[in-house]
Amino acid sequence: MTDRVDINRLLGDMRNLKAQTQVFQRPQGVGDTPAGMRSLGALPVEGTVKTPSFGDLMTQAVNKVNEVQKTSSAMAEAYERGVAGVDITDVMVASQKASVAFQATVQVRNKLIDAYRDVMNMPI
Repeated sequence: MTDRVDINRLLGDMRNLKAQTQVFQRPQGVGDTPAGMRSLGALPVEGTVKTPSFGDLMTQAVNKVNEVQKTSSAMAEAYERGVAGVDITDVMVASQKASVAFQATVQVRNKLIDAYRDVMNMPI
């Protein structure tokens, strides 16, 4: 059941990325302002948390996929050379992990292209 741990880790990474992107979707309510500023109707400027941009998140995701693919390739090469401690099951799990990560990235790219086309086809 070694592949279960890797799949769960991959799902955990995907959930973390989703949680990071949901930061942009939270509406600002009264509970977001300190008690002293509620009466003034102002939002605090100092001490704001810098949230990563969409481009930064995509760059991180692509870099992570690249790392997974490099690790998979390195394990496959080590197995082919006969390095001790590299099992075929580990190589296959790493290969499948890289494949799933790449397919997910391609699907995200396809959705972005579709969204871009929809925006470009909107009447002004």
